[in-house]
Amino acid sequence: MKKRKIIIIFLLKFFVTYFLLVGIYSFYLKQTQQKGGVYSCAPITKTVAKHSEQLGLFLGYPIKVEQHESELTMKFYIGNSYAARVVEGCNAISVIILFITFIIAFSGSFKSTLIFGLIGTFIIYFMNIARILFLSLLMHKYPEYQYVLHSLLFPAIIYGTTFLLWIVWVRRYSYLKKRKNE
Repeated sequence: MKKRKIIIIFLLKFFVTYFLLVGIYSFYLKQTQQKGGVYSCAPITKTVAKHSEQLGLFLGYPIKVEQHESELTMKFYIGNSYAARVVEGCNAISVIILFITFIIAFSGSFKSTLIFGLIGTFIIYFMNIARILFLSLLMHKYPEYQYVLHSLLFPAIIYGTTFLLWIVWVRRYSYLKKRKNE
């Protein structure tokens, strides 16, 4: 009976947190994106694209990003060549939502959950910025490998990072580990 209670609590925390965060994010997107005559991405998508641009410039690449005039995307240029586009799904918010949902569902103390959530979010965000930059550089240099790079290799990086963070969370900070040892 005790194991069922743990599973039910986990599922309740997981789904309530997930749907609450997805609902907030969906509302945010509806309020901040513009379609039609003037297109404008949500500020977080613009920020992610700009941070990828700044990382590229810092590393010495001639990167430029700008709002696409007829899509909800940011154009990513290397030199004068249009290399890639950054869409809402590229901003890693959905991955961060899953990450946070998981650590709340496998909660630890409030303090460790909050600190690990913030640090993990920062790590995922930074990995995503680097991922966008290097994916764009590689797709520009090797366009024939676009599918493998975009659909296989680079999702593995962002989801792999998130998975490793989850393992660290469960093994070191989650109450689940403490319950197993009781």
